[in-house]
Amino acid sequence: MASGFFKIPQPINEPVKDYSINSPEREEVLATYKSLYSQQVQVPLYIGDSKVVTKQQKNMFPPHDHQHCVGSYSIADQDHIEKAIEASLQARTSWASMDWEQRAAIFLKAADLIAGPYRSKINAATMIAQSKTIHQAEIDAACEFIDFLTFNVQFMSEIYSEQPISSEGVWNRLEYRPLEGFVYVVSPFNFTAIAGNLCASAALMGNVVVWKPSDHQVYSAQVIMGIFKEAGLPDGVINMVMGDPEMITNTVLSNADFSGIHFTGSTHVFKNIWGKIGANIQQYKTYPRIVGETGGKDFIVAHPSANSKVVSTAIVRGAFEFQGQKCSAASRVYLPESIANEVIENVKKDIASIRIGSPENFENFITAVIHEASFDKLTAVIDQVKHDNNAEIVAGGTYDKSQGYFIYPTVILTKDPHYYTMETELFGPVVTIYIYPDNEWEKTLKLIDNTSEYALTGAVISSDRSAIATATKLLVNAAGNFYINDKPTGAVVGQQPFGGARASGTNDKAGSKLNLLRWVSPRLLKETLVPPTDYRYPFLGE
Repeated sequence: MASGFFKIPQPINEPVKDYSINSPEREEVLATYKSLYSQQVQVPLYIGDSKVVTKQQKNMFPPHDHQHCVGSYSIADQDHIEKAIEASLQARTSWASMDWEQRAAIFLKAADLIAGPYRSKINAATMIAQSKTIHQAEIDAACEFIDFLTFNVQFMSEIYSEQPISSEGVWNRLEYRPLEGFVYVVSPFNFTAIAGNLCASAALMGNVVVWKPSDHQVYSAQVIMGIFKEAGLPDGVINMVMGDPEMITNTVLSNADFSGIHFTGSTHVFKNIWGKIGANIQQYKTYPRIVGETGGKDFIVAHPSANSKVVSTAIVRGAFEFQGQKCSAASRVYLPESIANEVIENVKKDIASIRIGSPENFENFITAVIHEASFDKLTAVIDQVKHDNNAEIVAGGTYDKSQGYFIYPTVILTKDPHYYTMETELFGPVVTIYIYPDNEWEKTLKLIDNTSEYALTGAVISSDRSAIATATKLLVNAAGNFYINDKPTGAVVGQQPFGGARASGTNDKAGSKLNLLRWVSPRLLKETLVPPTDYRYPFLGE
């Protein structure tokens, strides 16, 4: 068999298309959107070489038009989950032993399929299923997903090339084996790219996967599976199942071959899963890898030296893009007294110009929140603020679910830095502002650090370098991704590896080789070239 040290194509971050008026990409994605919107799709379970259509089905509705059904998906029972596990284990031997460059080629092809023939389809599906504007869909489903796939191949080659030194007469080698068993993937609704990457990153390193996508992302998840299949992914390497999350999780975690979980979702669910893994630890063949990115209560803090327009733009973009449904979305803001009124007026003017509605209309800056439960939770918070004495709504505060789950960008102003909306993750287009005295910069930074259980993202905006340096030091544990003079969202693969600590997750940094290292189990091989033939060491001589 021929061999070689292969160099992979140099990854470059996928350019973001602007979808300007009369551009070919704009016309193509709108035509694809209309076509998909008029169809009914039936999403099966993907188990081994079978597409399983079950008797129990659940309908799918776009959040911005909740009376319009775009299809249905199959609901698994426990037997289906067990078969998915079995299918993954059957595929494991051949997949784990496949040459790394062959695995790389599959995911590089998937990236090219997304960049080319599937770009409009995966973007349109994300617009429909998750109510993303075309810009939000483009930076997620197309660009970030492509980047994950291409950069992960680069990271994989870097990991494999990292080898120990060898001393005289010895050759030391390090193998990076996949985990012994299968990986359970639980993905969120909000990012198509995250859903695809949680599966692909583990599979790229030779692992097999049982994947449970969010109920509210199944529509675009089936596009991901179609791309993987067309790229040549063998049957059983990634198995996609939908159904009761507790039943699926309990079935997976009770299996002795469970070897790890790759999770993005709520802190509560992740902690619950961690507890179940601990309770089952005696029955596993190996200690499972637990990798999770969970919630955030992300902040923006402005110094008195900050430019008010820079601050207001960071608030509007950071808090309201994709309806605030990003783990990294700005949801608490700290403004100094000297510029607070100016910043708030800027934000109010920006909000007054924002249009809200269907993502099919490219004039809309935001669309609907993901489902009725989210809508009801957020509107209950807004209504409560209207009755509280220590907080007020200074912009927005209106909502309408007659056609879609629309909540207008809402700004709360509070005099209490520990007010409910300053501490609790809401996951919607709601941001709370607290105003602090100009001379209490360090005190405010300590307040920020101690306010939230989360530590995902945060931003400091200042023209004073010493103030930036102080914030960087005092907030060292408050955010895994810390932004200076920018909004706290928009991490780019290969540039800003993403993840946080505390209640925000295990900080294993998606978009870097740090994450891929979690999906391998190294084996050291020491080969002595001329082995000794006498047990005696020189010190034993007479």
